[in-house]
Amino acid sequence: MSTSLIEHIRGSWRILVKEIAAFGFVGAIGLIVDLSLFNLFFNDGQVVAKTISTTVATGVTYVGNRYLSFSHRARTNLGREAGYFFIINLIALVGALAVIAFFSYPLHYKHHVVVMNVVNLFTIGLGTIFRFWAYKRFVFLHPDRVAAGLPDEDDPIQAPESEPTAG
Repeated sequence: MSTSLIEHIRGSWRILVKEIAAFGFVGAIGLIVDLSLFNLFFNDGQVVAKTISTTVATGVTYVGNRYLSFSHRARTNLGREAGYFFIINLIALVGALAVIAFFSYPLHYKHHVVVMNVVNLFTIGLGTIFRFWAYKRFVFLHPDRVAAGLPDEDDPIQAPESEPTAG
């Protein structure tokens, strides 16, 4: 292996470890916010409680992820970045609400605080894996891609339109 390849791999791993550590720290703060508000509003219904807790935690984690976890990544249009961030969190929220509603209503665990908190933690764990991948892929873009002015092929807003075929 060439020295530059080894240095590139080391640098990539350092960045990934930094992102994961910072994402975990920001996520821990978001977890505290989410669990606290979920339990505060528990008696208003778990779907309502989860909606409130996730909405507030999303605001807190956006700031933390932008300025800590992914601070080294390129800055793009704030509206685009925040829009994708909140859409990703909305997708994670809908998934969590489906699981929580399933345990609350058909399985009749609505009044079981411990069970519902375990279910909530499970949905947060699944959502965290999805969000880490999605933030890196769609929200906080790699600086080389932004600097080169290349459109992100996964971003329908930035992807070049295909040419109509003659025929």
